[in-house]
Amino acid sequence: MIPGGGQPDMQQLLQQAQKMQQDLAAAQQELAEASVEGTSGGGLVKATVNGSGELQGLVIDPKAVDPEDTETLADMVLAAVRDANSAAAELQQQKLGPLAQGMGGMPGLPF
Repeated sequence: MIPGGGQPDMQQLLQQAQKMQQDLAAAQQELAEASVEGTSGGGLVKATVNGSGELQGLVIDPKAVDPEDTETLADMVLAAVRDANSAAAELQQQKLGPLAQGMGGMPGLPF
């Protein structure tokens, strides 16, 4: 037998876990719907990703297209996508960071 009954603490723990799960699902939904942009080449290439880092769009200014130098264009595309992914990572940290910290302070569940 657990001193103090034990049951209310377990119930409270389960409620906290359920709330965190709901908050996490809401944050993940916000990230999926969010849109962040990255650029390179002074704005010649723009990449748009969702908050999860999935590429949603790519805009290439015609001035960036040089048939004799496709390597530079490829580098600009990569740089724009990386820039957008970096912005998505920051957004993830803003949305999920506090939730992860909250989970770390919660005692482990027995399952």
